[in-house]
Amino acid sequence: MTPRPATPRPTTPATAPADAPRTAADPGPAPAHRTPSLGWWRDAVIYQVYVRSFADSDGDGVGDLPGVRKRLPYLAELGVDALWLTPFYASPQADGGYDVADYRAVDPRLGDLADAEALVDEAHALGLRVILDIVPNHTSHQHPWFQRALAGDAGARDRYHFARGKGVRGEEPPNDWQSVFGGPAWSRVPGEPGLWYLHLFAPQQPDLNWRNPRVHEEFDAVLRFWLDLGVDGFRIDVAHGMVKAEGLPDIGTGAQARMVGAQELPFFDQDGVHEIHRAWRRLLESYGPDRIGVAEAWAPTPERLALYVRPDECHQAFNFHFLRAGWDVAQLRAVIEESMAAATTVGAPTTWVLSNHDVVRHRTRLGSLARARAAALLMLALPGSVYLYQGEELGLPEVTELPDEVRQDPAFLRAARETAGGQEGLRDGCRVPMPWTAGGPSFGFGPGESWLPQPPGWGTLSVQAQTGDPLSTLELYRTALRLRRLLPGLGDTAMQWLRAPEGVLALSRPGLVCVLNTRPAAVEMPAPGELLLCSVPEESRESMEAGAGPGRLRLPANSCTWWAA
Repeated sequence: MTPRPATPRPTTPATAPADAPRTAADPGPAPAHRTPSLGWWRDAVIYQVYVRSFADSDGDGVGDLPGVRKRLPYLAELGVDALWLTPFYASPQADGGYDVADYRAVDPRLGDLADAEALVDEAHALGLRVILDIVPNHTSHQHPWFQRALAGDAGARDRYHFARGKGVRGEEPPNDWQSVFGGPAWSRVPGEPGLWYLHLFAPQQPDLNWRNPRVHEEFDAVLRFWLDLGVDGFRIDVAHGMVKAEGLPDIGTGAQARMVGAQELPFFDQDGVHEIHRAWRRLLESYGPDRIGVAEAWAPTPERLALYVRPDECHQAFNFHFLRAGWDVAQLRAVIEESMAAATTVGAPTTWVLSNHDVVRHRTRLGSLARARAAALLMLALPGSVYLYQGEELGLPEVTELPDEVRQDPAFLRAARETAGGQEGLRDGCRVPMPWTAGGPSFGFGPGESWLPQPPGWGTLSVQAQTGDPLSTLELYRTALRLRRLLPGLGDTAMQWLRAPEGVLALSRPGLVCVLNTRPAAVEMPAPGELLLCSVPEESRESMEAGAGPGRLRLPANSCTWWAA
């Protein structure tokens, strides 16, 4: 296979409304802020597809690649620039595919290589780029390397972290590290008392030893395999965790490991990871300027996170600090300022995200659908790139009442046995399959039941039920994404804060003013311009002006508005 460039997204949106705003710099074709030479990723909207829960083509209850391919037109119409696919590699599925047994093969439950190639080709034909998840911190315990290591192969063992335990007979783990999923980060090697192996996540996910050159060589080859197939880049799982401190020292606290926190940990955010990312940047650039690396780096501060996006490292890094901010103007403003300042020091774009497959959906986390809709408009108005998680455009809540017997999150399963709860077992609730239609056994997800049960009322939240309804969350997202594409000031451009009443956040972009009211009641302020979009769909300029003084507006509670400045 030879590398094939991605087809750029058409610059004239076929779905743009007839009365969409135009400017002198944008008479209709390419919006002025879409400047390919700056890098498509700098202001891209990238949609995360959790493959197992997106669309099931064969009725086995699990989403697959043919299912994703069938739904690509939906993503093109939604208005995103790219999709990020969670792992679909051959895997025993101990952790939703993040335990990889073969990085060059597709899990037969999810399709085959021909399906992967057809998906990439069709996405490109629709103007969508494709980013794959790569999992370099650990493999599956069924990976051939680890199986050879368990059999005693010394060379294979050096590709992982094996160590003798403490105590007279090695009966205690080699150090005090805890797994993110709860309990010790070490498991005993079967048949060899006193010998242990490291796994920062589930026992079925042994950590690789990135001090071994063979590990580097293997992943270089894996990246080239998928780049040759035509993918546009990689989201790098646990990008901050591949290098462990020399000697694997104790932490000394015995505290539960977390993906991010103020405490410095000898297995996360070690300086040695940056040389790996530099080498991968060189590899990506050998395929041209448009292939990208995206770091899932849970760094303790925005300044540490910025190190992952220096000019010779990753193109983007997920900004989890924004995701973790509460519904509070001071918190939001501080996170936005700190994130942008840190990224600016290295010339990188800031990324924004509200939900993903590892956290509680933001509708539930923020406390209401109104807040979720408002937060989405704020996020889409900020400079840089945006990540959307499947179903957030439908306003899906977290499913909090799943029966224990259907849960598959290893964090939940391990916590149930050991009382420790690394991620509280909450990840199944955000992975419940997408509702596409108002009825059917799985609301259009597939021809049969889904691998996780959907709530009975999800038909009203489906794509079918919301399409064409001007009050729906789906149409809010579609309109916001069209405006983001059409307005020349949205994207990778400057931003400044505006004066606003207490509890209100107001910012200005070239040609746009965005106003967020976090208060539980309406608030008055001067009218900033012509109303473009409001997260409270029944509100119009006329209703906002009613009861307010001349030149003033009453902004709805828990709302966000966009204004043409």
